[in-house]
Amino acid sequence: MDELIVLGTGNAMVTKCYNTCFALWDQEEDQYFLSDAGGGNGILSRFAGGLLDAKKLHHAFITHKHTDHMFGIFWVMREIAGHIFDQSYQGNFYIYCHEELAKTITAICSLTLSDRVNALFGERILILPVQDGETKEVFGNQVTFFDLGARKCLQYGFTISLKNSKRLTFLGDEPYRASSHQYVQECDWLLAEALCLAAHGERYRPWEIEHSTVVEVCQMAEEHGVKNLVLWHTEDDHLDRRKELYTQEGRGYFSGRIFVPDDLERIRL
Repeated sequence: MDELIVLGTGNAMVTKCYNTCFALWDQEEDQYFLSDAGGGNGILSRFAGGLLDAKKLHHAFITHKHTDHMFGIFWVMREIAGHIFDQSYQGNFYIYCHEELAKTITAICSLTLSDRVNALFGERILILPVQDGETKEVFGNQVTFFDLGARKCLQYGFTISLKNSKRLTFLGDEPYRASSHQYVQECDWLLAEALCLAAHGERYRPWEIEHSTVVEVCQMAEEHGVKNLVLWHTEDDHLDRRKELYTQEGRGYFSGRIFVPDDLERIRL
């Protein structure tokens, strides 16, 4: 993977940006690996705007069942199904998730998508349950999925070995747990949620909804020797100054590079 394409950066209840989701782009293969899809058909604007090409999207991962992470995948499936029907999509579309979530996605598809689209399941659209610690190859990159130890609901993250010998780890929207140590320790890129500034903790009270502050994430990343830290899944009340404010607070606790992307940004890995 050569580039991180930021599709959304907000938490569940944002209105000024899209829910946190992203794609990894492999330049050599010219293919995308989508991770989460946000909460609605706003994901389609990312196709229409040229950030994603559905015809080159063959792999996706969904972390957990919450609406702001899962519901966009049904629109993605409709988009890809349309290309399958007009014969402009080559190959299959694979969705990775834990087994419980695979059943949920399948059930919602059967209730909400047309019979024509549902007929593609098991043939061209395949939902593939993965186990904790299981590794899959995604166009030459080794991706290991793992249980994040979430308390809200079962949630998986992943770590991926990039072709440039670097390692990227995604912790979903969960605070760091010790069970994820092996995947976080000395990783080159860590993608982590930070709901708000520590200075605004009493306003947003992230600890009550199993989220973290910028300071907490930066301290954890520093302790684990992380080199590059991406902070997102945030509030959007400070969207116009979020990059400046989060970076400024984080620099006091983390010596590596801090990225606080806006929606639609691209980051070279």
